[in-house]
Amino acid sequence: MWPTEWPSAAREIADATDAAVAAARAAEPESYAEAAARLAALDQEQVTVVHASIVRELLEELHPDGLTGDDVQAVLARCARSAAVWVPDLDVSMLVVVLTGALGLTDPDEDPRPLARADLPRYAALIIADLLATADAAGSGYIRRASGVIARAVTLELPG
Repeated sequence: MWPTEWPSAAREIADATDAAVAAARAAEPESYAEAAARLAALDQEQVTVVHASIVRELLEELHPDGLTGDDVQAVLARCARSAAVWVPDLDVSMLVVVLTGALGLTDPDEDPRPLARADLPRYAALIIADLLATADAAGSGYIRRASGVIARAVTLELPG
């Protein structure tokens, strides 16, 4: 599904993200937990770059005239309501961290609360799934574009 010339790290991020988002869209707790565990085992900086890029692109498409505070609140409320039904340990503050981090409004590393960094990708998958449902879009193109950035960066870092 992903370009074979991509480094394995980019393909793994794309695969795990695709699986987590698909499971979140289908509200399948077991598949979601498995995909989230795969994401947590990957390079968190790279995963964050991919997820933030997807979130930003979707928000830009859904709000071409600009994003307001009410728009952000609506995304958070909608995502939290739908996820609360099937994610028993949902932490809405983590949704806030993912969304505001993707927008460049906060830096999870500077958050005074102890954040479970490995949990951020699983919450990003919830937000991505919500935005994709709202946009009535498939996730593969967004994942391909965002993961392609990581693929190019990793390729450039490899010694020639």
